[in-house]
Amino acid sequence: MELEERVSELERRLTELVGGGRSDVQRPTGADFWALEGLKQQLSGAGATDGGVLYAGVVRLPTGERYEWQYGALTERLLEARALDEVDGHGGDAAGRDGEAGADWSDAAESFAALGHPMRLRLLREILGGRRTAAELAALDETGTTGQIYHHLRLLTGAGWLHTKGRGRYEVPGARVVPLLVVLTAARP
Repeated sequence: MELEERVSELERRLTELVGGGRSDVQRPTGADFWALEGLKQQLSGAGATDGGVLYAGVVRLPTGERYEWQYGALTERLLEARALDEVDGHGGDAAGRDGEAGADWSDAAESFAALGHPMRLRLLREILGGRRTAAELAALDETGTTGQIYHHLRLLTGAGWLHTKGRGRYEVPGARVVPLLVVLTAARP
């Protein structure tokens, strides 16, 4: 497709999106929560009266890698450990039945702690951007010594936010790319 054709196609799509000044075109509003409405329908169909959560993403990294991912959990399941604690007085591992999210929330502490340092967040961002080796990361300004970088990489690897691939190459596992971006989005004020 030639440049002029591409520009014409973009102009046509833009006109469709903004309605071309037509008053009969319905524009999305702040109340247009299509993901939320879809989740409500799914939960209703499943009889999940306590609700649930859903997060999803379609991501293309600067390296060209593409990830499509979604995860949902029922509220009842997420709060199950608390409910057990109220019943028997000492909690228990609610994840024992199927390994889902109902486990003691303290199980997530290591994962959150690994993200709790600005340098580790920077390393994750750089790795997602294509810098994959400790040498490439050490060449960046203000990343600390090689020993400090390896310390941070070990913590991130231990918590599952990174894994090694090949000879000293690090990457964020595909199943953790969207969750990482969701956590970062949720942490912003």
